[in-house]
Amino acid sequence: MLTERRTMTPLLQIALGGALGAVLRYLVSAQVGRRVGLDFPWGTLSVNVIGSFAMGFAAAILLRRMDSDLQHLAPFVMTGVLGGFTTFSAFSLEVFLLIERGRPGLALFYAGSSVVLGLAAFALGLWSLRAWSAG
Repeated sequence: MLTERRTMTPLLQIALGGALGAVLRYLVSAQVGRRVGLDFPWGTLSVNVIGSFAMGFAAAILLRRMDSDLQHLAPFVMTGVLGGFTTFSAFSLEVFLLIERGRPGLALFYAGSSVVLGLAAFALGLWSLRAWSAG
């Protein structure tokens, strides 16, 4: 007799995992800030590095082994928990996959443009609100 595996829908997995990841991000960042101070964003840096390590680990377990019984957990763990913990982990995965696929130039372009355009968009959003508030 075959048993049917019942799993949550991917959207529910992502939502629950995202909530857990966001709480973990807050707890880790706050704890690091309390321990080493707030004069530098050590908490965010720690979260980004830990999240990137965890994404690599999860990718090796959940995505690389296509025969794995754990693949159904990828939306919860990778997109949900780690995406909620830090989007930098997804960024790291995407850059690494481009390099692994033999596209190092595209990986460099993606990494550089993500940082530059992200900072520029942040500045534009901040400037827009300040200009709107002043006028």
